[in-house]
Amino acid sequence: MAIYTHGYHESVLRSHRWRTAANSAAYLLPLLKPTDHLLDVGAGAGTITADLAGFVGEITATEIGADELELTRQTIAEHGVANVEFRVADVHALDFDDDTFDVVHAHQVLQHVADPVKALREMVRVTKPGGIVAVRDSDYAGFSWWPELPALDTWLDLYRTVSRANGGEPDAGRRLLSWAHAAGLDEVTATSSTWCYASPAERAWWGGMWADRILNSAIARQLTDSNLATPADLQQISDAWREWATDEDGWISILHGEIIYRVGPAGG
Repeated sequence: MAIYTHGYHESVLRSHRWRTAANSAAYLLPLLKPTDHLLDVGAGAGTITADLAGFVGEITATEIGADELELTRQTIAEHGVANVEFRVADVHALDFDDDTFDVVHAHQVLQHVADPVKALREMVRVTKPGGIVAVRDSDYAGFSWWPELPALDTWLDLYRTVSRANGGEPDAGRRLLSWAHAAGLDEVTATSSTWCYASPAERAWWGGMWADRILNSAIARQLTDSNLATPADLQQISDAWREWATDEDGWISILHGEIIYRVGPAGG
């Protein structure tokens, strides 16, 4: 596995717990059926999982370790959802039989794994013939914002550098289709969608979150330990995010790539 760039600081979870099925899996929702058994790979903070549970009959939620999976479990309990089971699993080698699930879903996962092509093959292997594999990942090079603050350009460059140093691919969104083809998948439906933050409340949330995150989360330690940035550099980025958040012209669009693959006979 690659090193998980984000870590689990409160500022990271603040971002991840904002996610819902509506704002993060809209491309998949029309395809779900009440009888489906869905595998949610890398369920993380669990808010998308909790929402998806209302669309399907059963969910198996996975995370890479027991501590990470406990975060998912806590969210599911807080939402009062009963049709979710929990398993520790590595997407490179899923501990499930062939043809187990009707739907396999992964949100913001392939950008963090060492071998996304192998991960996709595993996702297809455990999906029933006629079932669906659905993947969505952000594409950092496609992020766009206003106003153009130099420290935010530095933020993006540093994030992409440290993510690749950790074994991930920050510009995963644009690569999903090519990874699917490399995994031997044909007739893949590829789309894109965005998150956009521009209202005062949205800017305060996103800008404040990253102002905290660049100073206190795992990425801060990774950047300083690797001598890619100094604490002073990170403080400048934090200040820039707060400046952006208070600018009435502030706007940001977060690009995502998405793929849907319908599994053929015998996993084809």
